[in-house]
Amino acid sequence: MKIYSKNILLGISFLFTVITNAQTVHHYVDPMIGSEGVGRVFIGPSCPYGMVKPSPDCTSSPNSGWLPMPKEVTGFSQVHVSGTGGGPKYGNIQIMPFSGALDKIDQTSFRAEENVKLGYYETVFKENNIKTEITTGEKVSFYRFTYPKNKSKELKIDPGFFLGEEKIPEAREAQQFVGSQIEIVSDTEVRGYSRIRGGWNNGRAYTVYFYAIFDQPIAKYVTFKDGKFYNNQKAQFDSGKKTAALLSFENGKEELNVKIGISFLSELKAKNNIEVEIPHWNFNEVLKALENKWENLLSRIQLSKDTSDEYRKMFYTGLYHTMIMPVDRTGENPLWTNDEPYYDDFYTIWDTFRSSSPLITLIDSKRKVEIINAMLNIYKREGYMPEGRSGNDNGRTQGGSNAEVVIADAFVKNLKGIDYELALQAMLKDATVPPGGNEEKEGRGGLLDYLKLGYVPYGTDRAGNRTIDYSYNDYNIATVAKGLGKTDLYNQYIKQAENWQNLWRADYENNGAKGFIMPKDKDGNWLDDVVFGESKIQKPTFKYTPVIIESPWYVCHWCVFFYEGTSWEYSFSLPHDIPELVKKSGGEKAFENRLDIFFDNNLFNVANEPSFLTPCLYHWIGKPYLSSDRIRTIIKDNFNTSREGLPGNDDSGAMSSWLAFHMMGLYPNAGQPYYLINTPLIKEVFVKLENGKSFKIITKKMNDKNKYIKTALLNGKPYNKAWITHDDIMNGGELILEMDSKPSAWGTTILPPAK
Repeated sequence: MKIYSKNILLGISFLFTVITNAQTVHHYVDPMIGSEGVGRVFIGPSCPYGMVKPSPDCTSSPNSGWLPMPKEVTGFSQVHVSGTGGGPKYGNIQIMPFSGALDKIDQTSFRAEENVKLGYYETVFKENNIKTEITTGEKVSFYRFTYPKNKSKELKIDPGFFLGEEKIPEAREAQQFVGSQIEIVSDTEVRGYSRIRGGWNNGRAYTVYFYAIFDQPIAKYVTFKDGKFYNNQKAQFDSGKKTAALLSFENGKEELNVKIGISFLSELKAKNNIEVEIPHWNFNEVLKALENKWENLLSRIQLSKDTSDEYRKMFYTGLYHTMIMPVDRTGENPLWTNDEPYYDDFYTIWDTFRSSSPLITLIDSKRKVEIINAMLNIYKREGYMPEGRSGNDNGRTQGGSNAEVVIADAFVKNLKGIDYELALQAMLKDATVPPGGNEEKEGRGGLLDYLKLGYVPYGTDRAGNRTIDYSYNDYNIATVAKGLGKTDLYNQYIKQAENWQNLWRADYENNGAKGFIMPKDKDGNWLDDVVFGESKIQKPTFKYTPVIIESPWYVCHWCVFFYEGTSWEYSFSLPHDIPELVKKSGGEKAFENRLDIFFDNNLFNVANEPSFLTPCLYHWIGKPYLSSDRIRTIIKDNFNTSREGLPGNDDSGAMSSWLAFHMMGLYPNAGQPYYLINTPLIKEVFVKLENGKSFKIITKKMNDKNKYIKTALLNGKPYNKAWITHDDIMNGGELILEMDSKPSAWGTTILPPAK
């Protein structure tokens, strides 16, 4: 009894110490991590899931708008995305400060310096020494321009600008101009809109309305339309031509403050957003409010005091990147009217379901409930849940109907406030009703063949990963059906969850491993040679192997058998059926050898989401220490705090959330109610849960040498599993990991749950 009381006192003491010494953490976020190279993250200020994301546009080419110096800046737009591949999207309502005559629309300038931190962007231009500072609210951008003494103060407002413009009409993945409008309403107000279509998801037209308010009056102006300037014309209406305005302000104050409200409904709604959100002119107050919003979220996870600044920056920036998108547009939906949540820029669920979505569930579960209800709202109004929605339009499906994974993940983690009966209907719609028309947009392409044959045959785009993904999505349906007591549905879909096996070519050998997911035609024939290109007349072929990457050398980017990957990668990507995969690979010894070949021969691609779980697969053969070894090596070799510190497109926080989870020593198997336990990179992690409880992960004796888990205690009791349930975490408590220099028997006998 005395020992038990002492442990309680120690636990209370530790909890008190952590809470009272909780550190301010938002200043560890570095928005520039992953900004260069392939990361493509958004570097400007943003609220969590914020609708408005202002930042510089360095030409119309980059997805996030920003490029490193010395690239020129064409202006500052109000709407952007983060970490995306493919064609650009948004870059709407551009403004640009300048000094001089109102006689040219191009006011391109070069940066002399640049300063970026969470919630704040600053630059000074070489040509004119004008300083631009930016912060933002949820729906309103706030600019503070400082002009040199004795220099005139001019400003361009250009609703005709957008990212991804190409000269080729209807170019795939390019945004296309539809129309724009601008009006000088008073000597301190300008309003208008930009209407654009296309972009990455080839979506329908979307309209971004704006209302700009200045803290001092306009002295003179010209408006612009279709290459011409107009004096004394306050408005240029929409006639399908680009419009803009050049404004000049009276000398006096060197500082010009500008608030730009954005709306997807109307100009007056954009104005109302300013009045409601930022009715004052205090730039620093807006910045402070933004910092507090992030601090509230980020500080829910505290790291031990001895954590290095480098690890703190990597970790908190990872959390930050995870919560930039999807975007909360509740109250800004131009397509239908109700009081339900509305979110856009799921970019894409194929990228985010594995780690981003579970991390939001762990940190911000109330927000995750909103996001899922928004997905169901979209289903009710448009017929399908989103996969790659952007610009208020569904479109792109890269593989499965992966909203199913998000629903199942919420269900098994007992998230409240979701109509799971409706969610099951939405999942079944994906699984039973072909979308028709453009099968890239939503639902399941190749569905009829999948239901008839048990696989998607070669000749249908992305047949390989669609078959694998649909199998997992069917498992997700079975999970929810079982939980809702629908036994017949469960039996049907748990059987369909085995469909991946219909493309498993058991006798195929490559690089010392046997058995791979390989192409098969409608008649059930394995294909060693497949058609090169898209010619309808000549049909040359090429040899298909498990290491081949088809695009862009042999077929178009979307015409591949495996999207953005190889059979080596995808043949591991079966998160619901790893024990069966081990068996088909020849047993535990052969599977370990297969994994070693994969990593040691550089067949693993850290930048590819289907491989996210693969470093953890040693858990299923009772060797979690090998998973930890692989993960630590991957992080050491591929992640850091530099501007090239992400090894692939961040994809709405997918890459960043993978890192953040592993730094804590946890990794989710999305759609299932547990996390795999690996050696953390941080000695102590304190998670403040939304239910008022807390969960701690504490390592003892961990250092570069002692990197293996010797024993574990969960709430004071021996814990011998290398995985932990979501409920165990939500119930609060502490997981203590004692480390050693050699692998032990810990976690080797009780394997992660099977299907």
